[in-house]
Amino acid sequence: MGRPWLSAEAPPTSPPHFLLTISGRGRNLGGFPRFGEAGRWDRVTSPSTAMAVLVCFHDRCFDGACSAAVFTRFYRQCIDAKAEFRYRGMMHRAGQLFDAGLFDAEENVIVDFKYSSSDRLTWWFDHHQSAFLTEADAEHFRNDHSGKKFYGPDFRSCTKFIAEIARIRFGFQAPDLKDLVHWADLIDGAQYPDIRTAVEMREPATQLTLVIEGTSEPDFCVRLIPELLSRPLKEIVALPHIQKAFEGLYAQHLKSIELIRGRAELQDGVVFFDLADQHVEGFNKFIPYYLFPTAVYSVGVSTSKERIKIAVGSNPWNSAPKAANLASICEHYGGGGHPKVAAISLPPQDLEGARRVAAQIVHELRTGHG
Repeated sequence: MGRPWLSAEAPPTSPPHFLLTISGRGRNLGGFPRFGEAGRWDRVTSPSTAMAVLVCFHDRCFDGACSAAVFTRFYRQCIDAKAEFRYRGMMHRAGQLFDAGLFDAEENVIVDFKYSSSDRLTWWFDHHQSAFLTEADAEHFRNDHSGKKFYGPDFRSCTKFIAEIARIRFGFQAPDLKDLVHWADLIDGAQYPDIRTAVEMREPATQLTLVIEGTSEPDFCVRLIPELLSRPLKEIVALPHIQKAFEGLYAQHLKSIELIRGRAELQDGVVFFDLADQHVEGFNKFIPYYLFPTAVYSVGVSTSKERIKIAVGSNPWNSAPKAANLASICEHYGGGGHPKVAAISLPPQDLEGARRVAAQIVHELRTGHG
């Protein structure tokens, strides 16, 4: 991806005293502005009191937590070193995503989650194809001239997207977070070198991902974000409460492998499994390809107290052509995600409807109409 164009003036040497004002409107996919718009650096006054910042992030997601951490470092380094941060994990669910009164800070931020057209939202970063709940939201974004809202569907992870925007637009540098950015991009983009790395979880980042996705501890990621900012991943995983959580969840992970092995049906390149009666949602999405390497796509139904989830994915280690856009398929049923991995959230009482939707998606993928 080419370097976005900036004005001839060099990025500031004292980032907290500068902001970038957008002066041009580039175009990208579907008429959305590219992150490389023309701009100018404007000197601003550093606030004398601490700015209250609320960061809403994709909860139970490694990339979501890392995105919140990288945004926090960027904001303190380039905008306001005195800022005081609060965090709120966001989950995809049926119905309204943003509660009334959610954006109650001076600066309200969303990272790695869908767009909100609220006039209280000041910063937004996302990379999902299904970033906009409605066309009205997409139009609101297209008409935004704040220079603080960014959409990067070509990026594999929101963490890498934020780091790149901050570097190019604001002169941000954080070499100590390089490993964090690397693993967020690898994990969210399914760039594992092989299936065993993804499923056997020998790396600290993959172990922490299991804990993030599987924990039932409220606000686990909220408390994790400061650790991501101050410790390397191997030290975080070695913390007693993290290691204890990992050991318990890894035992469940091994049981999930056997459960999916017993429930899965592979036909015409699509593996389908229904775990709705097991009340487990946080299974590793690569297990189907670990068990069935010839599978091209997978569709799985699972339940939790909050929702019924239909997970739809593609096998990154199978070189067969993958013409189906899974995000577009899931959008038809109110879900979304990325072209190669997506999901749908339905009300927890609508199991019959969820199974009907899953069957329709399986049929669509098996008959090649995706």
